[in-house]
Amino acid sequence: QVQLVESGGGLVQTGGSLRLSCAASGGTFSLYTMGWFRQATGKEREFVSAISGNAINTYYADSVKGRFTISKDNAENTVYLQMNSLKPEDTAVYYCANSWLWPPDVSGRGYDYWGQGTQVTVSS
Repeated sequence: QVQLVESGGGLVQTGGSLRLSCAASGGTFSLYTMGWFRQATGKEREFVSAISGNAINTYYADSVKGRFTISKDNAENTVYLQMNSLKPEDTAVYYCANSWLWPPDVSGRGYDYWGQGTQVTVSS
């Protein structure tokens, strides 16, 4: 069983930056595709980004491309999401999840375990 714990969320002004972390335990982290999703209040869960097990390949939703950067440290069993130029529409609870799939599944159905989420709020 895999446990995922997100951290790094908070309140930031428009244009600011945050770095989310997702620490994993259990399983073989280097084999997993890791994904970030987000869910705003009253909205459907939305794919944000994913990175392959070997940390070489990345994939982004159009809404965050050029502003967010995903990275993965297999030695530390941690995946990161650097978020720059934040906008109010980025406000959501952000979740990390693990998958065996690459290219990544963007629906969320291809992920096995999920973290508890971390709140990101961007004020205008």
